[in-house]
Amino acid sequence: MRFVKTLALTAFAAAVALSATPAEAQKVRWKLHSAWGSAVPHLGTSAVRYSENISRMTGGDFNMKFFEPGALIPANEGFDATSKGSIEAAWTTAGYDVGKYPALAFFTAVPFGPSMGEYFAWKKFGGGDDLEQEIYGQHGVKKIDCFAIGPETSGWFKTEIKDLDQLRGLKMRFFGLGARVMQKLGVSTQLLAGGDIFPALEKGVIDATEFSMPAMDIKYGFYQIAKNNYFPGWHQQVSVSHLLINMEKWNALPDKYRAIVEIACGESIHNTYAETEYVNPFAMVEMGEKYGVQTRRWTDDQIAAFEKAWLEVLEEDSKADPLFKKVADSYLGFRKIYSKWGDAQSLKPTYLK
Repeated sequence: MRFVKTLALTAFAAAVALSATPAEAQKVRWKLHSAWGSAVPHLGTSAVRYSENISRMTGGDFNMKFFEPGALIPANEGFDATSKGSIEAAWTTAGYDVGKYPALAFFTAVPFGPSMGEYFAWKKFGGGDDLEQEIYGQHGVKKIDCFAIGPETSGWFKTEIKDLDQLRGLKMRFFGLGARVMQKLGVSTQLLAGGDIFPALEKGVIDATEFSMPAMDIKYGFYQIAKNNYFPGWHQQVSVSHLLINMEKWNALPDKYRAIVEIACGESIHNTYAETEYVNPFAMVEMGEKYGVQTRRWTDDQIAAFEKAWLEVLEEDSKADPLFKKVADSYLGFRKIYSKWGDAQSLKPTYLK
């Protein structure tokens, strides 16, 4: 009797599946982990917006549900989780994966790097994206650039830095290839997730920090402890981040959903970059007038010292790591070609001064 019931239930399930409409058959439910909280301007809010856009464009049939950092996995562990398939997708950045492959830092931001146009020219058409996908693909992960932000600040310090010798011995949160430069100058660096920075600064675990840009830094309250905010962001003139997707899940998507995911990422890049460029002037004014933040600029000699240290890092790390060299050679080779066009078009207007 039990066998008959089982057979009947199996037949019923098959009949239901066959009677499902095409729309019902294509309903997709994914978990989207974000490395940044939903309240973090640009980085986190863009993930929420992206999730909503996917649902909007598919009439709710494709639901990529946003999850706060820590809700599913720790903030910076999107790579491993998507690779293993424990989540379908992660809103994160290649710069958080440099512990596995230092070369991945080139795909988020490069010290003394290019404009947004030049950067994306290399990534999309000059071989950069192919190299990045080659790395992630080895782990069963699909990557798609999905948001970009403008120049960042280069640090929050408790005292004015009149001489770079003052940096020696400082403990500082720093990101990406810029951290290697700071290490050259005697700084002890560590990479902390955004939400962990203020407590570390408050407790003296770190002495100084960089994170992002005025519109984001003001939300984290760094100005409460460190009043000296330094510019320019020589280490991150443009920062590009991405959506990581488990490759099996990606391949299982209907082609129209894959197209929506890709095209929505392009729209997100446009939106996030424009948004950051709009809001930062207002945030700088607010921090200065309301919270007494001192906007400071490194001297030309100090900037030259940062650049010298970067060139040393570039040479040393290329010798030590063949993959790093492979990516660096691609990046530098394209920059050399681009300079013919870029230098010819450079313009420094004086009427705004």
